[in-house]
Amino acid sequence: MSINGLFPIEKWDFSSDSILSGLSMEDLEPLMTHRLEQVYKKGEVIFREGGFPQGIFYIMEGMVKKYKVNDSGREQLFYVANTGELIGYHAVLSEDRYPDSAAALENSRIAFIPKEDFLETLQRSPVLNSRLLKTLSREFAVLINGLSLIAQRSVKERLALQLIVLREKYKVDFKPGMPVSINMSREDLANLVGTATENAIRILTEFKEDGILETKGRKIIILDINRLIKIANYR
Repeated sequence: MSINGLFPIEKWDFSSDSILSGLSMEDLEPLMTHRLEQVYKKGEVIFREGGFPQGIFYIMEGMVKKYKVNDSGREQLFYVANTGELIGYHAVLSEDRYPDSAAALENSRIAFIPKEDFLETLQRSPVLNSRLLKTLSREFAVLINGLSLIAQRSVKERLALQLIVLREKYKVDFKPGMPVSINMSREDLANLVGTATENAIRILTEFKEDGILETKGRKIIILDINRLIKIANYR
């Protein structure tokens, strides 16, 4: 079922799939002419925090996690990007090192776009410029919401909310009444929620016993989105 009107998904998902969609050939062609496409296997790192950017990345197919690594070596996963999104452009715009890392959550086809092509197109395309500015504004709002979520919500509420967001991301050829499968390791899910893996597993088991979801291997299949919205306790 759709969650439109039931849950403000736009507050938690800064999808940038509209940045390149519908661009004129005049803008799109120079941006994509020198692109290099590569298939990243699940778990393969796309770029690392602290590295110098040579360009940006366009997810043509697949799913990518964005994360930071803390002093103890634990990943702090803060966003999942999917097909159509751009990643890695913050460092190019700021002319600085990558502030975070990115790795494929599943086998993903990703295009590398040289920074010279990206910056040149951005400079002469008011449409791309406007879309990117809008996306950056949305990203800031979503990240602020994420920080407040960690500080103010219980682990159970945070897990329910992240499952709602992930369900939207994993919709493929969705039709009303169709179950949605989230294909993510329990460790990655726990890192996204900000809790220990065993805590995430325990709460998932509770949700499963309550008929809210079912699991098949690492796949999480959402059965009752209304119950998740209620547990998320978002107001």
